[in-house]
Amino acid sequence: MTNGVQKCLIVYSSIVSTAFLASLMMGAESQPRLFDEISVHRLNITEPDGTLRMVISNKDRLPPVIIKGKERPEMGEPRPQAGMIFYNDEGSENGGLIYGGRMNDKGQVVDSGGSLSFDRYGAGQTVQLAGVDDSENHFAGLQINDAGGQRVWAGRDREGVASISLAGTDGKERIRLQVTADGKGSIVFLDGKGKVLQDFAPTK
Repeated sequence: MTNGVQKCLIVYSSIVSTAFLASLMMGAESQPRLFDEISVHRLNITEPDGTLRMVISNKDRLPPVIIKGKERPEMGEPRPQAGMIFYNDEGSENGGLIYGGRMNDKGQVVDSGGSLSFDRYGAGQTVQLAGVDDSENHFAGLQINDAGGQRVWAGRDREGVASISLAGTDGKERIRLQVTADGKGSIVFLDGKGKVLQDFAPTK
């Protein structure tokens, strides 16, 4: 075998080997990878074009409100909780899950609780399931909103009153079905200014 033929075979072998290894590496990259445990401060889920669809983050890295891919901190309060934020097809926030709880330097429990919410396209929250129990707020329940404000509330407040509240499209409460902490039940009808029109309660 001549030296020229040997050199050609060596070059050919190198090319084939390189291509084979490259195909193996590309195949390995396309396969799902299994991790027993992973620790991150923030995880971004994106579409192939880079559009943000979900963020899972600790409280220090949780982003402010994002509209069409741009942060808009002026549109919402700072978030002192960890959580998961959802984004629509345009990269605009449309709901999320946040949770937290800590003591401040005065020994008071603050920012304690959680909230799962879903937003209407281009507007605020339409459904929120929340529970807060700290030095300032004590409530838990389901809230349904409309353009005019809260339409439905089902939950309990800091005084231990369990209630279902129904409001008109203007957000004004009109009917309240409630049971107090000591077990007294009633149905209350109100006008648009919050004045009680009728209050039905058992006589015994």
